[in-house]
Amino acid sequence: MEAIYELMVSARAAVGAAAQWCAVALLVGMAVLETATRNALADQIDTLVNTGAGTATAVLETSGDAEVATFDLQNPAFGAAAAGVITLQGVPLEDTNATGGTVEHMSIYDRDGTKILEAVAGTSGTEVIMTSLTVAATETVTLTSLTITVPVGS
Repeated sequence: MEAIYELMVSARAAVGAAAQWCAVALLVGMAVLETATRNALADQIDTLVNTGAGTATAVLETSGDAEVATFDLQNPAFGAAAAGVITLQGVPLEDTNATGGTVEHMSIYDRDGTKILEAVAGTSGTEVIMTSLTVAATETVTLTSLTITVPVGS
């Protein structure tokens, strides 16, 4: 039996040295990021994902970081940022032979296998929305969309 899980990620975490500085500034209420800055930070996340020699992946994982389902990402993985948002290219993506398990989060790994970000999964009100958090072994899982947003700030 084939099950299709619809996923959407709206990660609000930024990565990289510049993004870390901006996150600190936002926490203390010092900065509102202009669109050009948000776009540059979002594009930097894509650059990080595309770093390395292998294939970047989005992986549904258990609370213990065990793989449940894996999606190979294109290079580049995301399109150019607009309004601080990058959108995954090449969707829908499928894992036609999922490992199976109970999903707790989705991680995005760069082409060298380094974790770039992690987003909480649930059936509603979370960064990754799934129709069910339980995936059976050998099931087909479909990633229908994924966006990453760099917030404006306070």
